[in-house]
Amino acid sequence: MKKILLAATALLIAAPVFAQTAPTIAPAPTADEMKQPRPPRARGIPVALAIEGAVAANATCLGNTYKTTALITDAAGVPIVVISNDGAAAITQRIAMSKVQAVLKYKMTSGEVAAKAAADPAFKAELAANPLIDTARQGAVPLMAGGELVGVFAESGAPGGDKDEVCVRAGIAKIADRIK
Repeated sequence: MKKILLAATALLIAAPVFAQTAPTIAPAPTADEMKQPRPPRARGIPVALAIEGAVAANATCLGNTYKTTALITDAAGVPIVVISNDGAAAITQRIAMSKVQAVLKYKMTSGEVAAKAAADPAFKAELAANPLIDTARQGAVPLMAGGELVGVFAESGAPGGDKDEVCVRAGIAKIADRIK
């Protein structure tokens, strides 16, 4: 009995620690989902190109002492690559995804979404009501090829979205001529 009480007490003490590390991706698929067809992901850039761009963005941020996460998705917002610098906060992955969601929903950079939210209280309330976005933050840019959206490039972890966007732009510059 003492062992059970001790174990229960340990779990209660540890619970707040586990609660702070929410997962970045969705939960495991259900049995019903596993029975469904598995279509390919939406149009996006090749994984090798995504890795190269993400590494370049993170290197730029790290050069400015920012421990960040780079996230590149396909056109539907499904991650192609997520790379976090050593020491980056786990929450940066979730923040990067919220920036991606803003780009996808509003068809503009997340910085433009943030500027619109700052000027329009109704728009800001709309964002706050969307659990995938919640708060507008700068630092995500659409990836375009021939006028078509092929993905989103986001960075999170710098002390301000303007600094995140500098890193995104550096990553895009590294790969821009090869985005098709």
